[in-house]
Amino acid sequence: MGQNNVVFLEILEWFDKTGQEIVQRIPADGSGEIKLGAQMIVRENQAGVFFYNGKAIHVFGAGRHTLKTANIPILNKLLSIPWGMTSPLRAEAYFINMKVFPDLTWGTRDPVAFKDNELGLIRLRAFGMFNIRVIQPLLFINSLSGTMANFTTTDIEAYLGRVIVSRFNDYMGDNLDTILNLPGRYETWAKGLQKSLADEFSRFGLGLTDLYITSITPPQEVQKLMDDRSALGLFDDMNKLMQLKAAAAMEKAAENPGTAGQGMGMGLGFMVPSMVSRMMQPQTGGPEPEETRQKCPDCKQMVPHDARFCPFCGHQIIVFAQCVSCSKNLSPSARFCPKCGTRVEKQKTAKFCQACGTENLINSNYCNNCSERL
Repeated sequence: MGQNNVVFLEILEWFDKTGQEIVQRIPADGSGEIKLGAQMIVRENQAGVFFYNGKAIHVFGAGRHTLKTANIPILNKLLSIPWGMTSPLRAEAYFINMKVFPDLTWGTRDPVAFKDNELGLIRLRAFGMFNIRVIQPLLFINSLSGTMANFTTTDIEAYLGRVIVSRFNDYMGDNLDTILNLPGRYETWAKGLQKSLADEFSRFGLGLTDLYITSITPPQEVQKLMDDRSALGLFDDMNKLMQLKAAAAMEKAAENPGTAGQGMGMGLGFMVPSMVSRMMQPQTGGPEPEETRQKCPDCKQMVPHDARFCPFCGHQIIVFAQCVSCSKNLSPSARFCPKCGTRVEKQKTAKFCQACGTENLINSNYCNNCSERL
């Protein structure tokens, strides 16, 4: 009640109906004539950013807040006659969803080449999940969502997945010795990969709360070679391995209507060792509780998520933009970083492989296509 009218004051609030919306702008069709005394109601899992005359005025935490503009009911319309009854004092409010957005997926579109110490050059595909949350509302708006009426996880999932894949390729290139040792390393690699991605996500005002590797799969022919090698380790000589293969062939041949019972019994006999092995594997735990605080970029102390300044060192927490080299907070009009001198306007965003010409992220160490070091 009270939005887009002449007399009444506005009440600005927002509810996420889909569970996937990160940012919502009010009014959704553009800027508005938000009046003096309008009320913005922000929930506990939200943050509100108020823009007036094209500039961000304030970032609001949970609660009811009174907005201050020069738009006065009725009188505002009389004064805006030279502009066609439209006030030039434009304002808009952005609501940012601060909750954790879970179950986002990442994965390689095509197999990526890696150098295996035992199998030589081999192509692998990897898939996983990750969870994100907004930790810097104003920086997120300025760097990603912009002036869009609403911004959802669908708009950002593909890009973040590409960033994860690029960093995963670098991490695999530095840590992979042979795919025969892959089992048992998923959790360790996921934690290491999450740490290397923390700075990458923070440049957009995002936090990577969790990252999981669900599978790293080689081609089918390599999987068969690994199965044969595992089977060979169970026997003393090649003759016993050949006996195992002969028994497996007999089992497959026995799968016919005449000897269905015998074939089923033999198949059950081969399934029992695998079932026992799965039961003996340890179960992984669930995700850790959500972190409700953020880290100060300067002194690294933990501060409340809605703090505007660090209570320990006084550093400004609300960020308009950050230097890509040293992560120093930048003013909207800065052309050079005041800390390291990096030029803000002409920063490289991609790195091209000299071998195959594929475009990679600027901080990549290995090519996503041919696995050559950049």
